[in-house]
Amino acid sequence: MKVIQIKLSRMETFCYLVGDETSGNAALIDPAFDVPKLLEKSRTAGYRITQVINTHHHADHSAGNAEVIRATGAQLSIHEQDAAALTKIAGKAFARMLGGKGSPPANRRLRDGDDIVVGMTRLRVLHTPGHTPGSICLYAPGHLFTGDTLFVGGVGRTDLPGGDSRQLLTSIRSRIYTLPESTIVWPGHDYGDRPSSTVYLEKHHNPFTQ
Repeated sequence: MKVIQIKLSRMETFCYLVGDETSGNAALIDPAFDVPKLLEKSRTAGYRITQVINTHHHADHSAGNAEVIRATGAQLSIHEQDAAALTKIAGKAFARMLGGKGSPPANRRLRDGDDIVVGMTRLRVLHTPGHTPGSICLYAPGHLFTGDTLFVGGVGRTDLPGGDSRQLLTSIRSRIYTLPESTIVWPGHDYGDRPSSTVYLEKHHNPFTQ
């Protein structure tokens, strides 16, 4: 499995290309902006995007869904509790404000414990509500894509509709901090002093979860 972290042009958002080196297939996690750049990164790396995955429904993680899917034919997945919000009028309007388009409906509504298969690579769905009701993290041994649940030295905001600060902390402590401490944390935004971290560093040094 190869991870390519791509910083997008707005809101310090990170998108991730997760490539399976055996099949040449790839998943694109949270495409929001700069879709031509994302597609070119995939082509240059030699991957075919077959899956688009949203860690939650907010437009700064999903505004590029429609354009990527139109270009690649990829399947779209999101947790079942965020699936309806992904296509609501308010979400579409915000996506257009950010230069994207409203997302098409998801092909697959995810649940906790589901696997998303990309060639020989499996991404395990960890339901981590708190930022939104359907927020998820994606785990493969050694790697965790945390969306807006956990940042480097920070946590996701909970003051938007559906947010719950107590639930967020419970998700982090019970679902993330119980993983192997060497696991690399790949956050949804570049809000920290470095672009990635580890479970160990966040568990022991993140001031918001102590």
